[in-house]
Amino acid sequence: MKWNPTIVNLQDHIIVPNLDPNMESPDQFVEDYISHLTTIPMDLCKPLWEVHLLNLKTSDAEAIGVFRIHHSIGDGASLMSLLLACTRKTSDPEALPSIPEQRRAGSSTSPHQMGSVDTKTPLKGAFGVDLKPKRFVYRSVSMDDIKLIKNKMNITINDVILGITQAGLSRYLNREYGENEKDGETKQNKIILPKSILLRATVLVNLRPALGIQTLADLMGKESKVKWGWGNRIGYLVLPFTISLQDDPLNYVRQAKATIDRKKRSLEPFCTFQIAKLVLCTLGVKVGAAIAHRFLSNTTLAFSNVVGPVEEVSFYGHPLAFIAPSVYGHPHALTIHFQSYSNKMTIVLAVDVDVIPHPHKLCDDLEQSLKLIKDAVLDNGLDAA
Repeated sequence: MKWNPTIVNLQDHIIVPNLDPNMESPDQFVEDYISHLTTIPMDLCKPLWEVHLLNLKTSDAEAIGVFRIHHSIGDGASLMSLLLACTRKTSDPEALPSIPEQRRAGSSTSPHQMGSVDTKTPLKGAFGVDLKPKRFVYRSVSMDDIKLIKNKMNITINDVILGITQAGLSRYLNREYGENEKDGETKQNKIILPKSILLRATVLVNLRPALGIQTLADLMGKESKVKWGWGNRIGYLVLPFTISLQDDPLNYVRQAKATIDRKKRSLEPFCTFQIAKLVLCTLGVKVGAAIAHRFLSNTTLAFSNVVGPVEEVSFYGHPLAFIAPSVYGHPHALTIHFQSYSNKMTIVLAVDVDVIPHPHKLCDDLEQSLKLIKDAVLDNGLDAA
């Protein structure tokens, strides 16, 4: 496979369907529309990107823009940089957005973790899940609530969202196992979870040395200092989640922090990247894809946390209400992305509905977990560091 220079015809890439503005459920239509895109292969006869403009008012925005871009063009970090480089501060139309500095977390995993297969749970996809259509749902929560927890507990934003995720997954699984009980509907505080669940996330790590938003000219120029501006430069780490019901919601955050702290300063993401690069160069893309598929299949979900602008931005004069990135085509029934933007954090789920038929319930559990952790912080009267 190789790239072929071509002339880009914008009409082949920008799709504006004729929609009924008075339809009964715009939110459901957008969800169905995007899910349908996952069933349509991209046309290899033209550059592998599309922009769908849905002129339809939803509960969160006046219109929706859907970017569908093949992973061969770039990973989430490079594509997000491209998107944000096309935006400007709403308060200053000449200024690029600003994003906070991000500390990179490494990882280390014990041999038995790397060689194990996750427990079969109501979140784990079966063979062939990568070929199944995906449904994307999202929920925006308060960034101020997350920062409050961060400051009061003297931890990082990443620690907080991992704790929220661990709590939300535990609540969801406890209810799912409970609904299979003979006594019917189970109360959330009744423990139904099996013991010793092995549930791990494949966490994506951006390996680029230069973080932050660069101008398009800087990214694409031959003399650019951003050597790895485009393409894929991501490594993987395996992060185990403790699935249990905790009496103290803060324990979810403490456990998540302890786990990620053990994984810092490791070379695992760099090693997985270099191994993948070596396999591609020596054995080819098919072998590389097979190895990556096997590796990902052993874990339950994919997880990513992307830092966005700290202020509101506009895309060619149109203010952005939210940013919700995701991915499909990999062997997971569940992918969780956290995307910060201004004063909100958007949680994006990509699911196989045959495995997770009610993804909005999982969004509810994640949102409720944030509330419980925030309330526990306030009740404990923790002082900010």
